[in-house]
Amino acid sequence: MKRSPLHVLVAPDSFKGSLSAADAAMAMRAGILSVVPQAIVSLHPVSDGGEGFLGTLALPLGAAIVTTSVQGPLPGCRAAARWGIAEHGRLAIIEMAEAAGLLLVPPGNRNPGRTTSYGVGEVMRAALDRGARELLIGIGGSATNDGGAGMAAALGAVFRDEAGEILPPGGKELLRLARIDMTGFDLRLAETKVTAACDVDNPLTGPRGASVVYGPQKGADAAMVANLDSALSHYAEILRRRLGRDVGSMVGSGGGGGIGAGLAAFCHARLARGIDTVLDATGFDAALADVDLVLTGEGKLDAQTSAGKAVAGVVRRAHAAGVPVAAVVGSVEGGTTASAMGFAAIETLCDESTGVDGAMRQAASLLAERTAQLLTRIVIPFLR
Repeated sequence: MKRSPLHVLVAPDSFKGSLSAADAAMAMRAGILSVVPQAIVSLHPVSDGGEGFLGTLALPLGAAIVTTSVQGPLPGCRAAARWGIAEHGRLAIIEMAEAAGLLLVPPGNRNPGRTTSYGVGEVMRAALDRGARELLIGIGGSATNDGGAGMAAALGAVFRDEAGEILPPGGKELLRLARIDMTGFDLRLAETKVTAACDVDNPLTGPRGASVVYGPQKGADAAMVANLDSALSHYAEILRRRLGRDVGSMVGSGGGGGIGAGLAAFCHARLARGIDTVLDATGFDAALADVDLVLTGEGKLDAQTSAGKAVAGVVRRAHAAGVPVAAVVGSVEGGTTASAMGFAAIETLCDESTGVDGAMRQAASLLAERTAQLLTRIVIPFLR
């Protein structure tokens, strides 16, 4: 470690429900400078394709922000979905969470059997109307479990049961799916490059699938999880037979409640690791030059972190460049250790005195405080 000046690259994801990635980076910067005033601090907020995807990419890609009123995740509700247009109108940056995000649904109303990705398809259509022919879609943070059927419906696909009736929205309805009518599907997608930035590597179905792993946090009980997994399995088989696309076991197809599978099947999307997409687009590897320490963070470190989440990608890139990484996070799930995750050290916002609610209310000040504590513990000794 150099004695002076210390150069820290600050690259956090958002702290869900508390701080955007940019706000988290600013709080971390304040904590660093409180103990090492002469430090050089470079801010590089990141996203894995979930909440904050648009905000993270808009500035470095020079995107103009547009707002489109769309169907929200709950039938009958509207959402004001922001999205970005860049590269002289050719590229659209779409964040699924803006149109069908979990945070758009009050906790008491969460029901992944009913929620729909329809609004995402409406944003895609609006982007096509503006002339975009490349769509970069961050698919994390969704409230849905409909395999992207809602998205496809907004783009002209029609889902019918055995009697020929159009299926209502929602993942549970896919168990009754008999056929898909593609007659009215938007032909512009055939000449459009679509990339789905996946925040996880889960497949569509099975023990690691969208329903089993993410259904509970979206409001599903055990019975609903089993029903939704069966519905998506049936849906995948219909997609294979009707569209000739076997998407059920694709890496990342379970992202966004299965919209990864839907985008791959209907739009021939490339499923990409979201954090790598963001790091490449924002020049992260170049930013690592002459850095002594990378500081990252997110709301919670758990078993899902290594399945494509942002901090895991930051660790991988930093280690490849020979730069140590430390983290300040909201909380750590039992059994997750700093060494196992590749961190030199971890600090948490939650402790016995604050609890989760307190940590979320005081997130910015606690993040600065814990960052200062971490720097004091792992860096100050090397500067003396």
